Amino acid sequence: MQDFEKKNATGEKGELFLCATPIGNLEDITYRVLRILNEVDLIAAEDTRNSIKLLNHFEIKTPMTAYHEFNKYDKAKLLVDKMLSGQSIACITDAGTPGISDPGEELCKQARQAGIRVSSVPGPAACITALTMSGQATRRFAFEAFLPADKKERKEVLNELVNETRTMIIYEAPHHLKKTLAELRNVLGDNRALTICKELTKKHETSMEFTLETACEYYEVNDPRGEYVLVIAGKSREDIKKEREASWEELTVKEHVDMYIKQGMDKKEAMKAAAKDRGVSKRDIYNELER
Repeated sequence: MQDFEKKNATGEKGELFLCATPIGNLEDITYRVLRILNEVDLIAAEDTRNSIKLLNHFEIKTPMTAYHEFNKYDKAKLLVDKMLSGQSIACITDAGTPGISDPGEELCKQARQAGIRVSSVPGPAACITALTMSGQATRRFAFEAFLPADKKERKEVLNELVNETRTMIIYEAPHHLKKTLAELRNVLGDNRALTICKELTKKHETSMEFTLETACEYYEVNDPRGEYVLVIAGKSREDIKKEREASWEELTVKEHVDMYIKQGMDKKEAMKAAAKDRGVSKRDIYNELER
């Protein structure tokens, strides 16, 4: 860590530190985060009323300012000006890592555009915590955060997820959980596997495995409480292959070849592509066309 007072005296730019804070268990804060929160000139907090509890617990006296979704553009400009004048700022969210589905993303963007050094100080993130404990595949995943509130955009995103092969991670509030599960069931099917996590890192942490059908049934008789992370299995490549093969069966061989010709292929290429789709030889396609 550089000496902030020395930087102010020499006219150097300050820095922005994106500091991860606990998502439930205060023991998850790092020594490095605590040191930085003590040493910076200012802490930009998503909710100062929430963050003051954290600062008081660790006896941190650094001044705070509110930086949230409703002031993120204009306030980011003010914070960038402070950093350009030599002050260093720590950005913290209500819980977890700033910049992931919260206003820290905008502050980071503006700071980098102004040539200010940005450092992410790692720690808890609900999406990764849920993924690693879910039992779902972890090598490839798609983080969707909260689904859009706008009906048109929400429908588009849900349709994009239909053939997603990566594990999907979605955040949801308790009062919207039933609706979201029903929508996911409608587009992904009854049998899609998922793990539903809540109260992460807390005393009553839970992670339960369902299908979308059984999840909907469970929450019809159990009221959702707490903040949820849904970890949903991606669509298997085998299922995608079977669906494609089934779709070819609805076409005659001629219709199948003509489809590729309309896309710009010559007849020879179109016959080869149709043969591959159907799992037959090019000779079989040729013979069928000659009938």
